Formats: sequence, C-alpha cells, structure tokens
Amino acid sequence: MTTPAPAEVQHDTFTVTLELAVPPELVYEAFADPAVRRRWFRLPGRDASYEHDFRVGGGESARSTFRAVDGTTERLAYDSRFVDLVPAQRIVLTYETHVNDVLRWTALVTVALDPTDDGTRLRWTEQVAFVTPTGDGTHDLPHVRGGVRLQLNGLAGALGLPR
Repeated sequence: MTTPAPAEVQHDTFTVTLELAVPPELVYEAFADPAVRRRWFRLPGRDASYEHDFRVGGGESARSTFRAVDGTTERLAYDSRFVDLVPAQRIVLTYETHVNDVLRWTALVTVALDPTDDGTRLRWTEQVAFVTPTGDGTHDLPHVRGGVRLQLNGLAGALGLPR
C-alpha cells in the first residue's frame, strides 16, 4: 500500500486596508488588551478558549469546536507568536491554523498603523502558505481573506466605529 504524496504547498500574499477614525494608539491597544481583543477576535463555534500574551516572543492561542451546516464537527485551533511590536506603529506575527489536528495554513502577518488626518490607516499584509488544501484549494485564499475582513470589521466595532 502506498501513501499518497502530500499536496504541494500553495503560497499567496494579500493586503487589506481599513481606515479607522481613531488614533493609532487606540488601534494598537485593541490588539494588546485581552478584553478588547476578545470583542473582535473569535473563532467560530462553541466551547472556545483563549490565551493572550502580547509581547515579543509571546502569542495567542485559541481553540473551539465548530458544527457545520451538514452536522459534522471540526476542532479549530489558532496559535500565533508575536515577532515584532512597535507601539502605535506595527505588529508582526506568525500564526498557524489547525482543523481536526491537521495544519491547514500558516502565515506571516504585518499590521502597519499609519496616522492620517482622520485617524489611522491600518494595512494588514498576510503572506500565507496553504499546507493542507481544502479539495483543490481554490476556496482557501478567499476563505482566509474573508476571515481577515470579518476580523477587521469586528475591530472597528470594538473601537465603537461604524462597520
């Protein structure tokens, strides 16, 4: 019996930009403060647990159980590590996403916080490697990009801004 060859790792890079009518210090704090972060960063599903250590070398860990529309259950896991933190300017982190204990994708993320006349321009740039694709992988990048957009909409809401 032969073992199937692993799928080729697919790579992609994307940037999402969001204009926020608050200063960069408040946006940075929304990443740093665990109570504020919980209001806008969540895994789907139930029985969620979160750990947050916002310092270089620290990271974030989240776990949940998700029941899909078809009734199947997935165990979701997110683990990150903060690589570079410059208050009110930049956050660089790496993260991994596991589904049912299988590494699905990993990424390097740079969040740039640029002051503007009206507040902050947030630029989220993600370099992602899809290690275990879903099917043929065509829906993986739109899924990750959409998840980032949902998170950032939640960030705006946590800051008391319209989404």
